Amino acid sequence: MGADGVEVERPTRERAAVSEDGRSRDRTRPAVPDPLPMSVVDAHCHLDIADGEDGAWLSPAEAIKLAASVGVTRIVQVGCDLPGSAWAVEAATQYPNLIAGVSLHPNEAPKLKAAGELDSALAEIERLAQSSPKVRVIGETGLDYFRTGEDGRAAQHESFAAHIEMAKRLGKTLMIHDRDAHDDILKILDREGVPDRLVMHCFSGDTEFARECVNRGAFLSFAGVVTFKNANSLRNALAVTPLDHVLVETDAPYLTPSPHRGQPNASYLIPHTVRKMAGTLNISVAELCDALNKNADRAFGGTW
Repeated sequence: MGADGVEVERPTRERAAVSEDGRSRDRTRPAVPDPLPMSVVDAHCHLDIADGEDGAWLSPAEAIKLAASVGVTRIVQVGCDLPGSAWAVEAATQYPNLIAGVSLHPNEAPKLKAAGELDSALAEIERLAQSSPKVRVIGETGLDYFRTGEDGRAAQHESFAAHIEMAKRLGKTLMIHDRDAHDDILKILDREGVPDRLVMHCFSGDTEFARECVNRGAFLSFAGVVTFKNANSLRNALAVTPLDHVLVETDAPYLTPSPHRGQPNASYLIPHTVRKMAGTLNISVAELCDALNKNADRAFGGTW
């Protein structure tokens, strides 16, 4: 148990076993793919979230071991609320392969604002951000117009701006969650000022938005969605992204790459995404791995 009473031997929450359309998901854990020829970094993962309400969960030690077996040797563990952020700090302290991100997810902001707790929660995120050198990231922060209606947008904007300011002041990487909010993401970034290191988590835009983000110095992190059959526009965005601005991630336990879409995700499945990305970019898997590894060091303030 860590200094804040955090136990990394148990998850902070569970992913629903039933999908949004009411169907039970296939929760069979996919087989381990062939290893990559060189090591890469999972630029965004949630090791603290179990897949289903029955406690089915890869412990951090298991997840890290499986990932390393296929060449995923480092992981960015991201907290999305206060319990998850505290868990991320403790896990990164215990496991050399991890660094931590701390934040209030944009969908948390309206609830905290309504309860009069947004300011105190942001203060706790700042405390956690300064509690360990393993905390390299402020995020995932940003905007989500898919799950939050117009009545919650002001709170999201306030929280996003506060996270931007915090990342700049503390010299941390800013990691952005952007769902159906491309224009406002850019407007707020431009208004508040772009931090030195910026990552667009689970990039979801088109070629024009990709260019706008890269023009602001952002790294674009691609998740398993890039492997989906209907994701041609996303692959087009990847194709116009300079190789030195590309990252790969899982967002596990979500967004499992094909051919295992819908099943539990974990860092060891990144080879599927990397191989699809290499094909899209028309380069070798080894060349892409080398770039991804170097880009991660630049995106997150050095190696670990």
